[in-house]
Amino acid sequence: MKRRAFIQQSTLTATGLMAGGGLLKVASAKGAALGAGATLGGLAGSGGTGIALNGAIADFPVVRTPLADRKFTSPAIEKMIDRVQGQIGNKELGWLFGNCFPNTLDTTVDFSTASGKPDTYVITGDIDAMWLRDSTAQVWPYLPFMGEDPKLQQLIAGVISRQTRNILLDPYANAFYKDASKVSQWKSTDITDMKPGIHERKWEIDSLCYPIRLAYNYWKKTGDTSPFDASWKEGIALTLKTFKEQQRKDGPGPYTFQRTTAWATDGVPMGGYGYPVNPVGLICSMFRPSDDATIFPFLIPSNFFAVVSLRQAGEMVNTIHHDATLANALTALSAEVESALRKYAVFDDPELGKIYAYEVNGFGSFNLMDDANVPSLLGMPYLNAVKVDDPIYINTRKMVLSHRNPFFFKGTAGEGTGGPHCGVDMIWPLGIIVRTLTSTSTTEMKTCLYTLQTTHAGTGFMHESFYKNDSTRFTRKWFAWANTIFGEMILKCYHQDRALLD
Repeated sequence: MKRRAFIQQSTLTATGLMAGGGLLKVASAKGAALGAGATLGGLAGSGGTGIALNGAIADFPVVRTPLADRKFTSPAIEKMIDRVQGQIGNKELGWLFGNCFPNTLDTTVDFSTASGKPDTYVITGDIDAMWLRDSTAQVWPYLPFMGEDPKLQQLIAGVISRQTRNILLDPYANAFYKDASKVSQWKSTDITDMKPGIHERKWEIDSLCYPIRLAYNYWKKTGDTSPFDASWKEGIALTLKTFKEQQRKDGPGPYTFQRTTAWATDGVPMGGYGYPVNPVGLICSMFRPSDDATIFPFLIPSNFFAVVSLRQAGEMVNTIHHDATLANALTALSAEVESALRKYAVFDDPELGKIYAYEVNGFGSFNLMDDANVPSLLGMPYLNAVKVDDPIYINTRKMVLSHRNPFFFKGTAGEGTGGPHCGVDMIWPLGIIVRTLTSTSTTEMKTCLYTLQTTHAGTGFMHESFYKNDSTRFTRKWFAWANTIFGEMILKCYHQDRALLD
């Protein structure tokens, strides 16, 4: 199913509107129906032990995939779920954690071997394709548990191996199929070089950064270098080549993209190259991590992410492969992009002072906004791209979480960032979670936790987005990245300030 059609259909399904304007309902796994006003577990911090079903109290419904149907089970993850659920006071948050944290393992991984190496294909959820970004983000919170579970470590090594194969197939693509011969549904609509095995070919800087993030932290936590063979190094060299092409110092480069569609954010103007940029050293990204087209091609959060990723890749190439030439080229590009960010990424706002723009073109034009998808301006400290106490970031955060950001929405169900992808007034739980992960305020974190607890619409899972005044109007019932990062957020609270979960 095409993504835009899926979003529209899943929104209608979620609202459950009956003919004649009947009651909004969302069915639980046990077949019970939750009315639009029903809540689970009471208020945040109440320690509620059940759900309100038409005024009656019942146990939390079983919504997690049955054990026999799970794709992968990790004893270390199950042990942590039991520990968290047994030691926090807010039972609803514990229930949500138990549903969400293992969702990637339960439902999205296909773990096997290929050519004697671990091979893990990871779908994003309700779309049978593997995004380079999502697949990293989905398994990222499991990295700390590899030491307790060798099979889990092998699964993650398999993700690295599969990502390498995908990058070598096409570094400009963002999403892939397991079957290399499969032809994409977009083949007939997209004017670009669509190879078999590619689901979508939207060029996004972060698609090449996230695999480095996963590889680097896997290496640091395990010391295992087996995934980082000659093919992996070839993928890193191709990443460097692609980034340099998209600096556009020698012309627009080889990548173009156009799509036959009524959705403006699904196509790239100016013959598929995007609006012109001044080649100042930044890297062009034709699409955002939301898979929406950029307005100005220098996407600032993604360029910050590239600075970090290039340095990490340089360290790995130098230490593992002893290739000083490639390592130096990677770190040199990192330094060049970092220098350009200092010159071109900052906007002098008359109210807030210096803030980071979301997009620029190098000619002096700025797009001041933020999108919930990561990398975002809000999420840069989460990616270790800026420090949380950076004065420019602090000012930027104020802009992002206010009316100054055209994609910050506030309603009776909650407040948070969204983006063009799902439209106006649709808040992304992912943005609320990232806000929590980058917050230094206990009050702010409690508010975010409460919002997440009260907007899952009785499903027990996070969604892509929900309407600001009615969380039963949501998109995507099965969005594994949002679920897994919710679990990551709960674990951070559990380890750093457990009182937040009481």
